[in-house]
Amino acid sequence: MRAIMDYFAFDQGLMSDDLARLRFEASIRPGFQESFAAMFPAPRQRWIEALASAEADIRALPHQALVIHGREDRVIPLSTSLTLSSWIQRSQLHVYGQCGHWTQIEHAARFARLVGDFLAEAHPDEPLPLRP
Repeated sequence: MRAIMDYFAFDQGLMSDDLARLRFEASIRPGFQESFAAMFPAPRQRWIEALASAEADIRALPHQALVIHGREDRVIPLSTSLTLSSWIQRSQLHVYGQCGHWTQIEHAARFARLVGDFLAEAHPDEPLPLRP
């Protein structure tokens, strides 16, 4: 678990054996594995692909979007967010330097201000999209 978690943060000081132990213990609680597996029953790849949106659908988004990424993210490459932001016409991309996958943790105060400002400045007559 510790080796996996080391991929999430640029600041390795955020990682500790205690945090890894907590995450591991949570992952082996009775019912956890079954609950996780139930979200993606075999064949698992089919369900993972079903979560992805088609490029054409992403490009057709009419809403403002905020894309946030850590420059040193080792889980999802920065190129993914660069592509996403280029596909969404009304998007803003913010990249945090010296930051891994946990932007909301490694830059908590900045992240909260950025998201708060984005939401506060949203066009008032643009409704939030509803998911079916």
